[in-house]
Amino acid sequence: MIKPLILAAAVLFAGGTAAAQPKVIAHRGYWTAPGSAQNSLTAFTKADSIGVYGSEIDVWLTADDRLIVNHDRVYQGTDIDMEKASAKEIMQIVLPNGKENIPSLDDYLSLVASKPDTRLILEMKSLSDLRREDLAAEKIVRALRKHKLVERTDIIAFSINACLAFKKLLPDTKIYYLNGDLPPKSIKALGLAGIDYSMGNLRRNPHWVQQAHELGLEVNVWTVDSEEDMKYFIEQGVDYITTDYPERLQALLKQ
Repeated sequence: MIKPLILAAAVLFAGGTAAAQPKVIAHRGYWTAPGSAQNSLTAFTKADSIGVYGSEIDVWLTADDRLIVNHDRVYQGTDIDMEKASAKEIMQIVLPNGKENIPSLDDYLSLVASKPDTRLILEMKSLSDLRREDLAAEKIVRALRKHKLVERTDIIAFSINACLAFKKLLPDTKIYYLNGDLPPKSIKALGLAGIDYSMGNLRRNPHWVQQAHELGLEVNVWTVDSEEDMKYFIEQGVDYITTDYPERLQALLKQ
């Protein structure tokens, strides 16, 4: 009788300690797919079509207090600054796929709401004025509520001020810090859900993955594009991997 009990306990222990596979997040949508572009509506549609866990976007508050979806502060090949220009001027920019313009957040969320299988990972871009960061957070939360997407959205930001603004507005939403300069214990003290750090940060501090998990925090890593790096972070036991090549990561996870 003792041997079966020992065997059962060993099986349970092994199962309990086995790390789950990381979830796949498409960085700025699946923009590397043919016909796509970073932060475009097509990028989210293509990410959704391959069954990723989540698709990431970047959100700016414009000079006229509108929310638009784009990564770089100054759009390549122009002098248009996302924080200093009007939404109308910004949304006239044609994306590299030649068939779309920079979208408003409202248009983007309309699409996300129509595709319920893919989670939205929303990064609020840091602004030059902390009061405007607070305003941006308030407007983003209003937009998420309008489209009934609060429960399907995780928030990420480089700004601690932005993280705490969202924490106040959405206490039950997962909020992750991006900057990479704080250890997990500091993130825990702030009441955030976890760390969302670059490959470089987590390679320099590999012990942070285990520390985060011991504190009940989650770990995402970005932007992981080579198979070598993907394998490394899978072995590290991170919870999420953000990549420009989600199908490459999906294939690796199936092996």
